[in-house]
Amino acid sequence: MKRLITVMTLLLAMPVQAEVQTKTVEYEHDGEKLTGHLYWDDAKKGNGPGVMVIHAWWGLNDYAKTRARMLAEAGYVAFAADMYGTGKVTDKPAQAKEWMLEVTADVDGWQERAALGLEQLKKSGLVDPQRMAAIGYCFGGGTILQMAYSGTEAKAVVGYHASLPAAPESVKGKIGTKVMMFHGHGDKFVAPEVVSNFQNKLEEADADWEMVIFGGDVRHSFTNPDAAKYGIENLKYDADADAASWQRTLELFKQTL
Repeated sequence: MKRLITVMTLLLAMPVQAEVQTKTVEYEHDGEKLTGHLYWDDAKKGNGPGVMVIHAWWGLNDYAKTRARMLAEAGYVAFAADMYGTGKVTDKPAQAKEWMLEVTADVDGWQERAALGLEQLKKSGLVDPQRMAAIGYCFGGGTILQMAYSGTEAKAVVGYHASLPAAPESVKGKIGTKVMMFHGHGDKFVAPEVVSNFQNKLEEADADWEMVIFGGDVRHSFTNPDAAKYGIENLKYDADADAASWQRTLELFKQTL
């Protein structure tokens, strides 16, 4: 009996194994039904920092969900937001472009939909609303910039191989979030003059910004191990750039959240 009690005591003293939980979240914007996915570590107690993930132009696919899960494993509550509509996922560039243009054609609506995604994270009951951030890939990277330009509650926004919409003059002195971007020098989707204009406009806006440009042949989608499967020459995974950008992102979140 003494031995049994000792074993039970040891078991009770062992730390609870962390496990990532997930929940589907349905919401709506401008008549479009949206479906996002919430991820969190059930071993965490109390409201902690939260991060929203915005997908690339392919839609809310497994890659975006994987990044959200990785954030949950790192200790954050993560929400993979839906910017297109329930079930709108493709591997066809023409379809992806069509859906992207439907969203980006109306900048106000684009910003509203992104803000609504962050609101779902906030409403989860798991997040400290004073400690939220957002990350985005490709189209999602452009989306988190629109969040910065429209006065987001997020303390930091991070974009990877992003479209780079320039900050309008109207936001000078009004960008209250930290902006961090990761870009590949070999990305032929974004012309050098677009990069320069983007940097200049952030500087003119007095924003708190940082941009890391990986040299050499680092191309678009450098964070996605499956980049080559789309058959587009400019899409190429780069393990070093992927690891470096992710590590720097986590460091930023430790500082700001």
